[in-house]
Amino acid sequence: MDTPAELRISTAHRELLDQVLDKWSLSILNELCERPCRFNELRRAIPEVTQKSLTGTLRRLERNGVVERKVTSTRPVAVTYSITPLGKTLRGPVDVLLDWADQHLPAIEAARDAFDGAGDA
Repeated sequence: MDTPAELRISTAHRELLDQVLDKWSLSILNELCERPCRFNELRRAIPEVTQKSLTGTLRRLERNGVVERKVTSTRPVAVTYSITPLGKTLRGPVDVLLDWADQHLPAIEAARDAFDGAGDA
């Protein structure tokens, strides 16, 4: 049997994963995978996110090349966000993580309940 390669998580890996898998990024990417959206469309689609958090998350995703911001010179100016080809490559790995979570969530919840119950003793 082959020995699995050692998992090395560098600072660059950790920083990137923190930025593209954070609290709001997955929800934003999920929306943008369906269609390009304007800022207020994203706000309506993800009502829990604040304007400040949405702005910051979109900027981080744009900086990492995952989201594209397109300004249309109309009155008023329109800004549309869309997922880039690079961003689309995240779909597969994220789906794998979500499948893993779906498969193991009952065991995780049982472990949490056991842990939380042990604290009461």
